[in-house]
This record gives sequence, C-alpha cells and structure tokens, in this order.
Amino acid sequence: MSDVCAFDDLDDGSANLFEVDGVPVSVVRVGDDVYALADICSHANVSLSGGEVWCDELELECPKHASAFSLITGEPSTLPATQPVKVFGATVVDGRVFVVDPDATSSESIEGAN
Repeated sequence: MSDVCAFDDLDDGSANLFEVDGVPVSVVRVGDDVYALADICSHANVSLSGGEVWCDELELECPKHASAFSLITGEPSTLPATQPVKVFGATVVDGRVFVVDPDATSSESIEGAN
C-alpha cells in the first residue's frame, strides 16, 4: 500500500501520475471519490494520466487515440483499445490518498491505513 498524496492536492476531474511499487499509476479524483488505474494505455505505450477525465461516465480517455477506460473496471468503452488496464485499490484515510496493488503479496490492506 502506498500513500501517494493529500486528497486536497488532487483537482476534481483530474488524473495524476504516481508510482506505486515501481508501477506508474493514474490516480483520478471525481468529487469525493478516488480511483486508480495502470497509467499505460493497453493499446499504445501512452500515459493515461495526460488524458481527459469523463466524470459523468467515470472514464479516463487516452490522449493518443481517444480510447476511454472505466475507472471502476479498467475496461475500454471505445476503440481502438480492446484490452482493459489494471485497476488498483484507492481510498482516502485521514485526508491522504492510499493506493494498493490488488496483486501484491503483502498482507497489508487499505483498512490497515487507519
């Protein structure tokens, strides 16, 4: 689990790039919620954190070819991407944003951040 930033440092409707256990991750704020996706588009080697956040759809659009990825499932809703991007766990605890790799072998959990 990684403490990536203060919640107040994230602008609503924005994506920000952080490194979590050596992996680039896009952390997205939509209102009072945070989401985290692998930062590299599954279609092209492009950083998703430079893309537009579609708040109503809860999607992040790739800035290169406009594929949009669900912030919840990582699944693309538009072509040319056909493969999902990895979704990370994200939560806010005491004003800090924590991101966890769901595939990590650590016994640490987001709840352990309290």
